[in-house]
Amino acid sequence: MELSGKRILVVGASGALGSELVRQLIDKGATVLATASSNETAAKIPAKVEVRLLLDLTKPESIKTLTDYLNAASELDGVINAAGVVAFGNTEELAAETISTLMAINAAGPMQLFSALSGLLAKQDESFVVNLTGVVAEKPLPGLAAYSASKCAIEGFLTGASREWRRAGTLTISARPGHTETGLADRAIAGVAPKFPAGMTAEHVAARIIAGIEADEAGLASTAF
Repeated sequence: MELSGKRILVVGASGALGSELVRQLIDKGATVLATASSNETAAKIPAKVEVRLLLDLTKPESIKTLTDYLNAASELDGVINAAGVVAFGNTEELAAETISTLMAINAAGPMQLFSALSGLLAKQDESFVVNLTGVVAEKPLPGLAAYSASKCAIEGFLTGASREWRRAGTLTISARPGHTETGLADRAIAGVAPKFPAGMTAEHVAARIIAGIEADEAGLASTAF
């Protein structure tokens, strides 16, 4: 897939990986629309994006506002979801609110977002959906049970939905890289991160994802990184 001239929505564009995806897509000649969860974090989105938008994945009405706007006003060739949160701790330590937030941001919110935009993407000759799912969707880990469950949920959704969207010409990529140095672990919504070995760089992971889109790869397992 040629990315030059494509109009692409990047969700979570204020984060380390999201902003790197934005920069590399713009370098490829794409037009990028970018979301952040607040005005404060929107300031971290790279300057060259065409449009900055607010999106709170914990609020269905926020997702609907964004998708209604895009469906009414925009052509769209691709969506990349790089938003996410993590929580650490054994299962008995997990608060109900923590579990709810993990499921909303990592699974339910993206499901609503992708579903609401699938018709718009289907209008293009070629289009794509990418979700940063992570290696825990392949290998759920102790101390990360709820986080792993949220990623397994979106993985299951994408596996089923990809068969629907493929008929409309939309490529679906669940990107499942291992530990990446984005600072996410230091911003956990609960618990304290264990000491991880050095991870991959955001630049490497972003470049591999973009190469996967260009090559029309149907999924990027952890071994692909």
